[in-house]
Amino acid sequence: MCAGPDHYKPLAPPVGPEPVAMVPVLQLYAPDVPGLAFPDGTDLLQILWCPLVHDDGQYAPNPRLYWRSTEATANDPATGEPPRPHTAEEDFLPRSCTVSPTPAVEYPNWDLPKGFGGLLGSRFEALKEKRGYDFFEVATTQQSKVGGYPGWTQPPDWPDCAGCDTRMEHLLSITATEPGMGRWLPLEDRDPSRDESVTPPWQTAADPSVVDAIGHDMDLGDLGGMYFFVCRACPGIPHTHRYDC
Repeated sequence: MCAGPDHYKPLAPPVGPEPVAMVPVLQLYAPDVPGLAFPDGTDLLQILWCPLVHDDGQYAPNPRLYWRSTEATANDPATGEPPRPHTAEEDFLPRSCTVSPTPAVEYPNWDLPKGFGGLLGSRFEALKEKRGYDFFEVATTQQSKVGGYPGWTQPPDWPDCAGCDTRMEHLLSITATEPGMGRWLPLEDRDPSRDESVTPPWQTAADPSVVDAIGHDMDLGDLGGMYFFVCRACPGIPHTHRYDC
């Protein structure tokens, strides 16, 4: 539960001392994401957040991250449906859905080394002219992801660890671009008759209604994202987050 007294909005009743129920946003099991390093004794990662906008400088949901053990949670199972928040910002209420992790190689976009983007600019332009899509579309993933780079919509804002003052590692992103944007429209949902010279194959669905039914259905502002960061060098794996839209 979130008992934050300074929720920014909305202010629909009841408000005040009654806490707002956190909502489950993401649950990952270690066998499903072998590239993700779990802390010793854990094999379950859970993220919840308060679906109200918090006036904390980011004006976004207030998330919490938990590393847990499936063995320990199995001994104390929850019963019934999770509590629903009595008031919420609809953009931050995910609908129930599942994840199907797919390995991918990603390259930085906003985070390219200084001057490097300019050196590659002509190649990016040639790719756009020849294939109809550019570096951003083929080399970056704007969907929700584990690892890789934050899909910044604003200039990068990498956090430094408060304990050791080093830049934190990007753990995962939860973004609004699900699922039919970028290059990750599932193969079985793509239109086999698409014309690649007109539209990239990963953006053409055989049945658009199928695409509409996939994913968490959250807008997260103007197609923004919530980015989670950790420091594995400090005890307890401290974490923080950034939000942009």
